[in-house]
Amino acid sequence: MIRWLIALGLALLASPIRAEQCRLALALAMDISVSVDDTEDALQRQGLAAALLAPEVQEAFFSSPLPVAMSVYEWSGRSTQHVILNWRLIETQDDLRAAATRISQSTRSNEGSATAMGHALRFGAELLQSAPDCLFQTIDLSGDGSNNDGYGPQIAYARYFFGEIVVNGLVINAADFEGELFLIPFFKNNVLHGPGAFLEVAQGFEDFERTMRKKLKRELSGLQVGTLQHNAHD
Repeated sequence: MIRWLIALGLALLASPIRAEQCRLALALAMDISVSVDDTEDALQRQGLAAALLAPEVQEAFFSSPLPVAMSVYEWSGRSTQHVILNWRLIETQDDLRAAATRISQSTRSNEGSATAMGHALRFGAELLQSAPDCLFQTIDLSGDGSNNDGYGPQIAYARYFFGEIVVNGLVINAADFEGELFLIPFFKNNVLHGPGAFLEVAQGFEDFERTMRKKLKRELSGLQVGTLQHNAHD
């Protein structure tokens, strides 16, 4: 709590004109590509909803005087992105429960197609343009495969405005040999973006909730020190 207050004070001193509504705008992106069947899709949705209501995650959400703004979208092919939860300021536990309910009651927009990560990231960056004014912006990309459609993440970062957006990853390691040998290195080398970006690995879709709980706690409780120091010297 003390570290958060120090960080918020530094950021606010660095930007005296801005009046941020929240400390973090968080866009969560869930994979609905063709490799994800309906059971696995449900494990993601119900896992995310349950993770949001976990005691340690709730504590992290409300660990700062400034709230978190959250949005959730699903992605697969080049033109397959759909917002599940539009921007919501999480100011109270009721706000968090309502968000979790919306996610748990959602259904996939289609049966999925290819895996167009670059397009998914561009959609996330555009979605963040309509977010409340926050100190930080983060996209979380969850997936069980690497890019196989359209441009990849690195082209998205070069072609579109990401500014100081941080991109974290959640690998769903559904096949151990593929994840360890290829998918995890792919995420580390291509998906992670920005100061403090990190990767968490779920050992299958059944492990998605546990991993999401860990990742959310880390994101909401931690400090992006490099960004704070950069802002403080601007």
